[in-house]
Amino acid sequence: MKVMKELLGMSASELQNRLREFKKELLKFKIEVGAGTGTASSGKVKRTKKNIARVLTVLKQKGWQQQ
Repeated sequence: MKVMKELLGMSASELQNRLREFKKELLKFKIEVGAGTGTASSGKVKRTKKNIARVLTVLKQKGWQQQ
């Protein structure tokens, strides 16, 4: 819940920046798994996906358009 409280206090541009960061992080994890190094734990991937969903939810709740 700490993450949601933090997200609710952010502006649209801050949320979009955070969304980009989470998507880059998820891409990095997917590349690691595809390359066979597999250093990213499934917990980190799951947490990142949930954070992306949280940001999108807050953007939608506040009625802001996603780029």
